[in-house]
Amino acid sequence: MDFIIAKEILSKIQFDNSHWFGTDYNMNLYRGCCHGCIYCDSRSNCYNIVEFDKVKIKKDCLTILENQLKTKRKTGVIQIGAMSDTYNPFEKKYEITRNALKLIDKYGFGVAIATKSDLILRDIDILKKINEHSPVIIKFTITTFKDELSKIIEPNVCPSSDRFKAIKMLRDAGIYTGVLMMPMLPFITDTNENIKNIVNLASKNNANFIYPMFGVTLRSNQRFYYYEKLKENFPNLLYKYENLYKDKYVCNSPKYKSLQSYFKYMCSEVGMTYRMEDIIFQYKSRFENEQISFDL
Repeated sequence: MDFIIAKEILSKIQFDNSHWFGTDYNMNLYRGCCHGCIYCDSRSNCYNIVEFDKVKIKKDCLTILENQLKTKRKTGVIQIGAMSDTYNPFEKKYEITRNALKLIDKYGFGVAIATKSDLILRDIDILKKINEHSPVIIKFTITTFKDELSKIIEPNVCPSSDRFKAIKMLRDAGIYTGVLMMPMLPFITDTNENIKNIVNLASKNNANFIYPMFGVTLRSNQRFYYYEKLKENFPNLLYKYENLYKDKYVCNSPKYKSLQSYFKYMCSEVGMTYRMEDIIFQYKSRFENEQISFDL
């Protein structure tokens, strides 16, 4: 395992984050990710991550984190997983995330974790402790209900079916948990069938919410990587992408409006929360009475 030098681990979010789960701080303990997801935005050149597929630990990250946490005048919800999945395979051995969660609990902060890994189940005990005093939200990225397809577009992570099972286990433990249904890959996962099955499986496993994106983002190095993977796995789609999206960053599905309408219909059928303002209110409501306005 390689290490990189870091001056800080915790950074204050400097803008109104009511559009993205209302978090207050951002934290990344690792740099890079080995999940191999073909669509990952963190590959983009703007983030300057050299050898993105090679996971590195930030040197002395737990010491730095504790020094930062104990000097904060205001607690809040710490976002984890924005740049790389904190539950990568190395976490099983090094337990960096687990020990960071212990510090988050010790100093009275909340946590919002985005992941694709069921390794998070190992830390249910700590998440329950945090949930006694502060907001906790777990967001599982699920892009397809088909395990065989998930192994193509997210090759080094547990299949979708295991993520749904993990959602149920977290919910059974009283943790507010749901689905990031994103990205939705044009011509690959942008179907009513996919939406219907994800919504139904999320409901069956007692998920609290689903938050969607009806497209994918593509830029710089990420676009090159994604197109290379299209050549390998979906060669007939490369021309469609190049012709339709050219150099656009946000590449919405050509069926964006109909997919959005069908998604809302399916959520209403099973009583699933999907509006950002409602998600934020629900997971924070035991700790604060402030509701933030946002429309999907």
